[in-house]
Amino acid sequence: MDKGLCNIIFVDLPLGTGFSYAKNVKDYRSDWKLVHNTHQFLRKWLIDHPEFLPNEFYIGADSYSGIPVPAILQEISNGNEEGHQPLINLQGYLLGNPWTTYKEDNYQIQYAHGMGLISDELYASLQRNCKGEYIDVDSGNELCLRDLQYFHECLSGINKFNILASICKDDLRMWRRSLTQELNASLSSRLTVPELSCRDYGFYLATKWISDESVRKALHIREGTIGTWERCYTTDFKREIFSTVEFHANLSKKGYRSLIYSGDLDLIVPFRSTQAWIRDLNYSIIEDWRSWYVNGQVAGYTRTYSNRMTYATVKGSGHIAPEYTPELCFPMFSRWISNLPL
Repeated sequence: MDKGLCNIIFVDLPLGTGFSYAKNVKDYRSDWKLVHNTHQFLRKWLIDHPEFLPNEFYIGADSYSGIPVPAILQEISNGNEEGHQPLINLQGYLLGNPWTTYKEDNYQIQYAHGMGLISDELYASLQRNCKGEYIDVDSGNELCLRDLQYFHECLSGINKFNILASICKDDLRMWRRSLTQELNASLSSRLTVPELSCRDYGFYLATKWISDESVRKALHIREGTIGTWERCYTTDFKREIFSTVEFHANLSKKGYRSLIYSGDLDLIVPFRSTQAWIRDLNYSIIEDWRSWYVNGQVAGYTRTYSNRMTYATVKGSGHIAPEYTPELCFPMFSRWISNLPL
């Protein structure tokens, strides 16, 4: 990889997402099949593109990908050690607000209290009645269940992906109607796209854009493979990896670098949960907690560990930090990938 230049591959996985397809998608939708498919794809891709073999190789991902990516990295590393060809010049990885233990919900209570979303009294009652377990609650623990119901009522009007963002489903329907009217206007009139005041508006526009025939052609989507592209959630996926802490520990022992970052406004995977599993790795701190800056302003806080791991918060970011604050995340990435301090 030349200084200042990164080549990026975006992969549609697991099969069935994006424009990926298979004869029977359900046969391929599980954590470990995702891991194996990714590993196979990368080595086959490098066979077809040998000019990229000398490049340093990193994997970056966010959210749920915190589950399969450490396993993918370990499989790549093991494959290299076993002599699988071509060798992948694996150097490290970066993960944002990553699911790691499936215990992330247990840290939402602390986070919500610290951010002033619930009262001191409710927080104390939750601690007393639930004793730190808010996921697998005994059905007979009526006091804990009562407190949790109250907790969810308090947060019912909060956008959990970014606690400072609006929830605007009703506005979205009106916005779509307005946009449709604009799109149906005569070609001679000037198209004015309504202001993107809600994150969901971008999802709607992306769906329209990526389903356009000219876009599909530019992306070389094979005709007849995928119909209309839709943004959706699915439950036909087999969870097989329930904690990736062991993978992180193994990768650290092998000397790979890592950057773990948290958008500090995320309630889905709160920074407290990420800090907890990093703490469990029990590595000594090389550089203690300090602020990092972009254009002279505090962009977040960071610390580094002896296992070549850097942790950083991204100030004012939600669940997918690069989407919310690219002006902060790009400098963070650029410094880290160049082995510079944040």
